[in-house]
Parts: sequence; structure tokens; C-alpha cells
Amino acid sequence: MCGRYAASRDTAAIIEEFRVEQVVEPAPEPSWNVAPTDSVAFVVDRPGEDEATVQRQLRRARWGLVPSWAKDPAIGARMINARWEQAAEKPAFRRAFAKRRCLIPADGYFEWYATSQPGAGGRPRKQPFYIHRGDGRSLGLAGLYEFWRPTPQDEWLVTVTVLTTASAGPLAALHDRMPVVVDPEAYAAWLDPGVALGADFAGTLAPAALAAHPVSTAVNAVRNDGPELVLPLPAEEVADVPAELRDESKP
Repeated sequence: MCGRYAASRDTAAIIEEFRVEQVVEPAPEPSWNVAPTDSVAFVVDRPGEDEATVQRQLRRARWGLVPSWAKDPAIGARMINARWEQAAEKPAFRRAFAKRRCLIPADGYFEWYATSQPGAGGRPRKQPFYIHRGDGRSLGLAGLYEFWRPTPQDEWLVTVTVLTTASAGPLAALHDRMPVVVDPEAYAAWLDPGVALGADFAGTLAPAALAAHPVSTAVNAVRNDGPELVLPLPAEEVADVPAELRDESKP
């Protein structure tokens, strides 16, 4: 799954990396601890002024998709993720999957590994990890967006969800799910609703291109924010690390 991520790039950086042509709304303030219901940046291809051209736009939305038929927008807090395998058929996501695909820029995302150490209440202690591209470039998370309003007189609420898929490679040691990360070469295909996508969509970035390292448990609290949240922990401060990721834990 993807329940927390970092997004510190400013509007200018997103324009350059995602080839944005129009800024409808600038990126939110940098955050290294983006949480559900936060305002987030997303990238879409939308018809231009003459309707015959397509324009890549930068917009903002609330994280947690609210289906157009929802009675209460609070439902969005439970829809921060959509399973790739079900999105095309599930009522909450199928219209967005068919017509409203987007990219959500992220520096990286967090996942919590259940260690062998005891934690609160006798449950396993969880160690947060930060997953990012090894070359330092942004992740283009595959997302869906939707519009909702209670009455025709109200303003539209724009919301997004992050698609997830089965984890592969070393990342599977952390969690059985991970965000769908689109390769930059496949951005145009992902954003084009005219391109039919199968379950084996080749736009997912190979897990080998991603790196992971343990970080401070300060990220557990959404009130904490700052670049220190993504810094690697010294090896002596990490109680338990999956063997597949042990090399990444070195300071």
C-alpha cells in the first residue's frame, strides 16, 4: 500500500521533470510526510482550448478519492489506494480508471516493516523505510482522480487515489503491496484515456530501480515534517532489517 509519501519538489521542478505545459494550480508547500486528506499535486493530460490538442497540466487535489456518487466526502479517507487488479471493475474506481488517470509526483514513499522485536501492546515493532529512485529522480505514482460535489451549486471537490500492485524484488520483504510507479517513457500512454491498459501494463518501473533504507520513527506522527525524515538511520540504530535490504541500512 501507500499511506505516506514525501513530495518536496517545487512547481518549477515538477514542470521540468513531468513536461508540464500549463500550471492550473501550483504545487503545495514541500512536505516530507504527506498524509491522507492532504492537498497534493497531480499531473494530467487535458484537452486544450481548441479541444483538438492535449495539454499537460499541473493541478491540486485532496488525497483520498471520493466517487461521484458518494453521499459523504468522508469516504475518501478510506480510498487513498486502489488495487490495480480491481480498479477497472470496482464501482468506486472504474470510471476514473477508464477516463481520469493521472500522475502523482513524489520524492519517495514510506513503508513499515514488522520486525521481530516486541512493540506496544505485544505487537511486533514496526520500522519505517523510505523507498525512492536510486538516481534521485521523482517517482511518477500512477493515480486516478475524480470530481465530487453535493449539489450543482457547490464547488467541485477534486480528489485522487494511488494505485497499488503486488510488490516484487527486494521490496517484497517490506510489504506485499507497493505503489504502481510509472516509467517516464510511459507517462504519455498512462495519461491518455484512449490507450487501453491491461493487467501487465509495461509502464511500471522495475523494482530494481528503487532503493530503500530505514528511517526514524518520527515519520510515524503526521505532525512531524522536514527533510530529516528521509535520512538513513545509522546501522546501530536499526533493530531488524530484511536480509534483502541490509546493504541499504549502512550510514
